[in-house]
Amino acid sequence: MPASLRELRSRRRSVQTTQKVTRAMELIAASRIIKAQQRAQAAAPYSRELTRAVSAVASNATVDHPLTTEAENPRRAAVLVISSDRGLAGGYSSSVIREAEQLQQKLAEESREASLYVSGRKAKAFYGFRQRPVVASWDGFSEAPSYSQAREIADVLMEAFRADTETEGGVDEIHIVYTRFVSMLTQRPEVVRLLPLEVVEGTEPVAAEDLHPLYEFEPDAETVLDHLLPLYVASRIHYCLLQSAASELASRQRAMKSATDNAEQLIERLTREANQARQAEITQEISEIVGGASALAEATQSE
Repeated sequence: MPASLRELRSRRRSVQTTQKVTRAMELIAASRIIKAQQRAQAAAPYSRELTRAVSAVASNATVDHPLTTEAENPRRAAVLVISSDRGLAGGYSSSVIREAEQLQQKLAEESREASLYVSGRKAKAFYGFRQRPVVASWDGFSEAPSYSQAREIADVLMEAFRADTETEGGVDEIHIVYTRFVSMLTQRPEVVRLLPLEVVEGTEPVAAEDLHPLYEFEPDAETVLDHLLPLYVASRIHYCLLQSAASELASRQRAMKSATDNAEQLIERLTREANQARQAEITQEISEIVGGASALAEATQSE
């Protein structure tokens, strides 16, 4: 049964209201993403140089530091999943959760148990609905994370890493699952193993600016690593949070633009259907008037 003119107009007004909301959310996300990109770019040099410093110390040190030494038989790994606090961001949260699920499956195949640490209400709700245990969770800052919040997460993860795996429920590894901001159109979920720190010896020639000089440590390499590694962990977590924030806003802007465009198409279709319904009503009214006039004329002639 075709919809009436009143119903079509009501549906069109409803879609127009929704379009105003999605358009406003698109503009808000567009205005915030510039600041999010600037924060991520501003944090990149510090994170990069701190990583270089830690790599240099770990490469030149002769001590076996707990944060750089692989466990002989790793049994448990901490997995930090960074998602969003709000929805309407397309497949942003589902992509990072799917990447985390694949990582947990890989760890299970290697006989390692995954301890979940969650940032963002979406991942928290996902694991809570499925009654999956979460060691610690944080929320409320997915769009604008600060260094203090990253340091809070880092302290919890470092405490778990330093704890004994057998008796205190500690972990042997720390992994981060986040979304890296590539461009406004591309945001890619990635997995980073944060600890133990891996020192990889490459075979390709190294540029002059990437060469590390020989260091002498004062008071000793172990003390320097004790101070550098917590800063390194907090810096990397903060950088991942900033990358995820920019990715979330870009995904939301793209999703809201798509919703606005779809609403525009739906409004055009409803307007066309309303015009057709109005034309049909006018035609019916004219037909009734003509029919009534013809009946009246025939009645007059018969008299």
